[in-house]
Amino acid sequence: MWIYEKKLQYPVRVSKCDPQMARYLSEQYGGADGELSAALRYLNQRYTIPDKIIGVLTDIGTEEFAHLEMIATMIYKLTKDATVEQLKAVGLGDHYASHERALFYENASGVPWTAAYIQAKGDPIADLYEDIAAEEKARATYQWLIDMTDDVDLQDGLKFLREREIIHSQRFRESVEILKAEQGVKKAF
Repeated sequence: MWIYEKKLQYPVRVSKCDPQMARYLSEQYGGADGELSAALRYLNQRYTIPDKIIGVLTDIGTEEFAHLEMIATMIYKLTKDATVEQLKAVGLGDHYASHERALFYENASGVPWTAAYIQAKGDPIADLYEDIAAEEKARATYQWLIDMTDDVDLQDGLKFLREREIIHSQRFRESVEILKAEQGVKKAF
């Protein structure tokens, strides 16, 4: 089913050790509007979506896992050379005590990921509007993350992710229009 090519969807580079930025990035790793939540939301919603749209949710949901891997790589690279003192100084002491340097699905405040972040109403239009909102919130978060770092290498990867959120939002908007047009078609049997 899967062909695994050992490379990221887009290269991840960082110029310096920056545990504070790693902490901020964890919002996109385990936060409510992060990549894990998006991937699981879309792959779950596809079971109650019309056949015409299943591929959109499957493709975007799968791509979100690739983005999750990019974020994990960024966090790892930003913290791999940090001292325990540096981690504690930026508020990652609790994380270090529980997980050492292992990644853990939590947001930037250290709150663990929860399935309550996943929305699925079962109504295709409602779900797609939720998906559009999720993509727009992720886009905004990526912009804020870009604004918080002076690391141009890191900014490059974050800009790629921000642009993918825009594309995903556009695909979901197109899907809404397809379903709306289909609702207006009179069915004769």
